[in-house]
Amino acid sequence: MADANNVEQYLLRPIGIVRSSLKRLEDCPKQNQDGAADAWVEIDPTFTEGLECLTPGCKVILITWLHKACRNVLRVHPRGNPDAPLCGVFATRSPDRPNPLGLHRVEVLEIKEKGLFRIRALEVLDGTPVIDIKPGISGSD
Repeated sequence: MADANNVEQYLLRPIGIVRSSLKRLEDCPKQNQDGAADAWVEIDPTFTEGLECLTPGCKVILITWLHKACRNVLRVHPRGNPDAPLCGVFATRSPDRPNPLGLHRVEVLEIKEKGLFRIRALEVLDGTPVIDIKPGISGSD
């Protein structure tokens, strides 16, 4: 059995940041299909070489650090519905969780310049750190 008290610490280094019109948590939809706005992703110059071959139309999985989330929450009402029974966060998409990673299936719409690209429908706050970008694989992500 895992002993959470003896697990080594891991350091995540953001590779970029989200630039969005969403400025307050209450403005953020629950999921991107719930009316999320397009957003820009600004990649740190140290990592722009990693964007090679990313083109408009590409589907990617953007991994973010939901920096405004509560990290001590283990049970939530799904989708914030107080009438729904409490569930463990690992059975939900709640941003509030011990390690608040966001997984976002998005489409690259435009590449403005090296390290700056626009994506379709992202439901996170302006200033959200980007941890990684993975290619979308049809049917398996």
